[in-house]
Amino acid sequence: MASSFVKTTIAFAVLGGMASLASAQSSSVQLYGIVDAAIRHTNNEGPTKSGLTKMIGGGMSQSRWGINVTEDLGGGLSAIANLENRFTTDDGVTPAPGLTYFAQSWVGLRSKSFGQVTMGRQYNVLFDLVTSSYASFPYSPYMEAYKPELGMAMGARANNMLKYVAEFGPVRAGLQYSFDEGNTVSKKGAGVDLSPGAALKTAGGYLRYSDQGISAGAAYLNTSLPGGTKVDAWTLGGSYRTGPWYLMAGYAVNKRKDLQGGPVNNAVDIGVLNSFWTGASNGGFVAGSTPLNAANKREMFKIGFGYQITPQLNAGLHYYHAKQRGSATGDFNGKADFIVAVADYAFSKRTDAYFGVDHTKVKGGVLDGTNGATSRTGITVGLRHRF
Repeated sequence: MASSFVKTTIAFAVLGGMASLASAQSSSVQLYGIVDAAIRHTNNEGPTKSGLTKMIGGGMSQSRWGINVTEDLGGGLSAIANLENRFTTDDGVTPAPGLTYFAQSWVGLRSKSFGQVTMGRQYNVLFDLVTSSYASFPYSPYMEAYKPELGMAMGARANNMLKYVAEFGPVRAGLQYSFDEGNTVSKKGAGVDLSPGAALKTAGGYLRYSDQGISAGAAYLNTSLPGGTKVDAWTLGGSYRTGPWYLMAGYAVNKRKDLQGGPVNNAVDIGVLNSFWTGASNGGFVAGSTPLNAANKREMFKIGFGYQITPQLNAGLHYYHAKQRGSATGDFNGKADFIVAVADYAFSKRTDAYFGVDHTKVKGGVLDGTNGATSRTGITVGLRHRF
């Protein structure tokens, strides 16, 4: 995502000290970031449904700073690396909620002919495909305060990942594999790490086509949870840009296979999957809490558009419909509708202000466990600066 931001570039030359070095090699370090803060009001929130008004440290984007490094190794080969820290602007807390200190931390090699290989904490293939091909907002690409689609991305990132990405004309392909490093109930018991930075075994890939304003593709990711349960996640969709218009549609599904290994393992795996499904600012469309009542499949359809009204003013409207099933008791078999509209005004290439309205409605399950609410409306007004 960093290449899409306006960056401050600090360039320096590294001259070889050995007589056998035929040519100078160059290296560059790019410092980039976003600082975003907003006022957000929601109704039906809290024990008395009285609503809540607060400042949030990222309304349209998560605030962040990062460093990209590139070194020319010669012969079309480059060394690359990235470190990116997220934080909340309103209180200066780092990391941002749900993240480790570095949201990204990876190093790799890039070849002009054969693509690139990277190692470390990175975005997974589901997030890569959706962000590059049919993100909700072409200038954001998600609304940080309200992004229900991210609940289908299995955490969006993975630790201990090997990733390969290659482009062939308008076609891009990616593969990933990550190591669980023994972070399983069978090996660690009660000491298993369940934090957002925990190690999980993953394997998947994506295929994408983009040309003449059309972008489309599909991705698959298999994730092994600490208790032994496996989750299959698919997404496919596309977008079309023509003149001031941006049109997009997509589909995603997460399917939990049969729970494995007994009550302790089951409870751990349901908890991890719930953290993925409800941890994306969508108000908490809950999947359940026990093997008997928990849903095991969730699907989401999304459709929307963006329109550039003037060179400075963009508007967008997006609708998401989710449904889940598989709860043996039926308590968490339900549906949810999400809708969000945003207007964004650019004062410059780096600074913009935005106004967003969102609404969530669930049927079956619950939206807010503290008050039993089944609907919620939010209003967000904020300011964002990129550097």
